[in-house]
Amino acid sequence: MARENKEFQFGGINHLALVCKDMARTVDFYSNVLGMPLIKTLDLPMGMGQHFFFDIGNGDSLAFFWFPEAPGAHPGISSPAGVPGVGKEITTAHGSMNHVAFNVPEDKFDEYVEKLKAKGLNPSPVMNHDDSPYQVAREMHPGVFVRSVYFQDPDGILLEFACWTKTFTEEDVKHAPATAADAERYLAMRKQPVTA
Repeated sequence: MARENKEFQFGGINHLALVCKDMARTVDFYSNVLGMPLIKTLDLPMGMGQHFFFDIGNGDSLAFFWFPEAPGAHPGISSPAGVPGVGKEITTAHGSMNHVAFNVPEDKFDEYVEKLKAKGLNPSPVMNHDDSPYQVAREMHPGVFVRSVYFQDPDGILLEFACWTKTFTEEDVKHAPATAADAERYLAMRKQPVTA
């Protein structure tokens, strides 16, 4: 179901800009391991650092800044402490970027998971996201709406390969958005056992 934006005409993501510790290592990972073409490089003025862009398809780009005096990473604050599905905490701070999900073809998903393993990236188990209590099914079924596999880049940035498996309808938008005041109620729910 296509929904029209009545305010602005967007054509996807122009670019998402992240920060890396070592630009050469980042170029090696994204170009040589994930195969993304490097399409633009900049040395920032006055020795501020660098800004590089990778083509991620569909006219979209993934960009990285390298700043010589950038503070170190803070897993569990500015990025997830680990990978979903392997018992690690995925909560991050307000204003942080939690993960980047790359859209991949549904018919190539399983092949791509095996490629990640062959490249030594230690991806998470495949997650078939559905509306069940734990929101993940072991096997595919008609209620699965997206398949995901997660892994990390050399800086610990959480990445995901995802493919939609369902067309959304009005029925898929049924939850009221939480407010800051709802935090205590949600924390109490985390202590409750989930029932099937």
